[in-house]
Amino acid sequence: MVYGARVSMLVGVFAVLISTIIGILVGTIAGYFGGIVDSIAMRFVDIMLTIPTLFLILMLVVFLGPSIINIMIIIGLTSWTDIARIIRAEVLSVKKLAYVDAARLMGFGRAYIIARHILPNILGPVFVYMTFGISGAILTESGLSFLGLGVQPPYPSWGNILTAGKDYIDTAWWLILFPGLAIFFAVFSCNIMGEGLRDQFNPKLKK
Repeated sequence: MVYGARVSMLVGVFAVLISTIIGILVGTIAGYFGGIVDSIAMRFVDIMLTIPTLFLILMLVVFLGPSIINIMIIIGLTSWTDIARIIRAEVLSVKKLAYVDAARLMGFGRAYIIARHILPNILGPVFVYMTFGISGAILTESGLSFLGLGVQPPYPSWGNILTAGKDYIDTAWWLILFPGLAIFFAVFSCNIMGEGLRDQFNPKLKK
């Protein structure tokens, strides 16, 4: 059970890191440059949103093969659209502020302005997204492993532990109870952490 928790959390964290990096890059470029760049980036995001995520993940898993690395990459590559839209909205609001205009007038390059003045001021929603994203990635990985398309033995995962225990549900029900509870509490904890971070970064709620 302990090793299953390590694998599931590892997959969730690294998958969210991949999706966050992609989302930050796409959202920042679209929001800062605007115009045709923004239109192309957002149309690509719209296309990705029209594709059913579950079927896309299943197709990629079947094509690339189930493994820990592949599951991390696949979940990361299919779950970056939400953070891209969030980052774009934040960049659109921050780039109009006075200190960004002052840096631009002082002759600083775009890369410096983005890295020094924009990204540090929009990281609050990113941390909130990451906590919710980890819970979603854990559920996705557990579901894939339960179907036999996720982490493969001998590596343990909560999903394949559930699969191994479902045949003994009549005689050894605890074999599926505790992995199920582990998934529930892991996802619940990540969601509670996300709610706390969202409240912390919201100045209206602080008042």
